[in-house]
Amino acid sequence: MAMLNRVHLNGLRAVETVARLGSLASAAGELNVSVSAVSQQISRTEKQLGQALFERTTSGLVLTEFGAVFAARLGAGFRELAQAVALADEATQCTLVVSAAPAFASKWLLPRLSRHFDRHPNVLLRIDASVRLANLDRSDVDIAIRLGDGKWPGGKAELLLAQEVFPVCAPGIARKLKSIGDLEQTCAITDERAMINWESWFAAAGVQPVTFQKGARFTDPMLCLESAIAGHGVMLGWQLLTADALADGRLVAPFGIRAQSGLGYWLVTSTTKAESRKVRDFKIWIKEEIAATMAQFGSSVGGPSGAIAVESNAAPVYVQSDIPLRQAGS
Repeated sequence: MAMLNRVHLNGLRAVETVARLGSLASAAGELNVSVSAVSQQISRTEKQLGQALFERTTSGLVLTEFGAVFAARLGAGFRELAQAVALADEATQCTLVVSAAPAFASKWLLPRLSRHFDRHPNVLLRIDASVRLANLDRSDVDIAIRLGDGKWPGGKAELLLAQEVFPVCAPGIARKLKSIGDLEQTCAITDERAMINWESWFAAAGVQPVTFQKGARFTDPMLCLESAIAGHGVMLGWQLLTADALADGRLVAPFGIRAQSGLGYWLVTSTTKAESRKVRDFKIWIKEEIAATMAQFGSSVGGPSGAIAVESNAAPVYVQSDIPLRQAGS
């Protein structure tokens, strides 16, 4: 391989292209250079090799006997190179890049990805777990899952699930909450960067906000969730963040009241790029997973009996109520 260092790759490309196309002009067109540049590259390559590759005739360049053998080997080599580069293109075509916030990716998306792998084994998923809003027109991100109001410049947004907020806590704490007023005896677990607040939930419950005991404060919803599971207090949660913990009993939603946050999870794609098959398939898959999660969510916290129905843009979902409505204001 060391002998290749004495020969310039551009010269070899020029030789192979002229040999394959049969003329300097055609080769110049494919290589996007001038005819004289191609001619100079061939002459330089012949000097580097110490062998004539072409005979100069009045009708153009004609391969010498050595040149014919040399060009045949070059052609095979460049075809192999082209196939190697195509592998990179193929990998790019089969890789789906999804941008999602770390909390969503870790607590909801990741546990369900195996079903996407099973359904689309030829698609490689790369999760860009970041709160940064990726520029979908100028990055390799194919689709983003964002929490907000659906208004992002340069993005086409499709509502995936309207976000509803409600208190969650460990079962031991839930057993002590006989009324909403009992929240005054508990600690509030606070996400300092959250876009939601307790006031909207108290308004939905039709009661005045209570004053919580001072509790742990975090800058990450995942830490808030783990703190609630550990029994440190009550957290204002939402469907997708808490669904699995509610389903397996690590958390309880002690009140049958949920409030619309005015936010939602949205699927966002570029307005300038054509939507690929892998993006369309991902949309179908994630909508099915959302529907399954919401069905399990309703089942895990109790069915319509003894529960309060709260409308969602996805489907009506029920939360078990341990407190009769007439006690809500106590």
